[in-house]
Amino acid sequence: MTRKTAIVSAAWPSGVHTLYGEQTNWHDIPLDSTQWFAWLEAPEHCSFSYALMNHAKGYIDGFMTVRKECRQRGGIYWTAYRRQGHSLRKVYLGPTPTLTAARLAEAARRLYTPDGPSP
Repeated sequence: MTRKTAIVSAAWPSGVHTLYGEQTNWHDIPLDSTQWFAWLEAPEHCSFSYALMNHAKGYIDGFMTVRKECRQRGGIYWTAYRRQGHSLRKVYLGPTPTLTAARLAEAARRLYTPDGPSP
């Protein structure tokens, strides 16, 4: 059985970002909540996807993958990745306590390069 990656997306029409998927037992977990940080800290949760919304066109253009990684200097940190064409771009996000909705939105903005103008 394959393991499905949880996805962070904005609920319409409220715009509140939540984590949802098989890894959350199909329950919405609002970003920046105590449930969110507890989910991130759990050793069995090592990645999720973040939807990149094209507001000008009104749909999702793609996803960035956010992964938990161990660094040589010690500690666990989160990094966002997005493949575009033949290149893989990445943005360092930091340790779990700094992984907020605002931090993810900033990483998405940095990795987002759609065909058209930036949203």
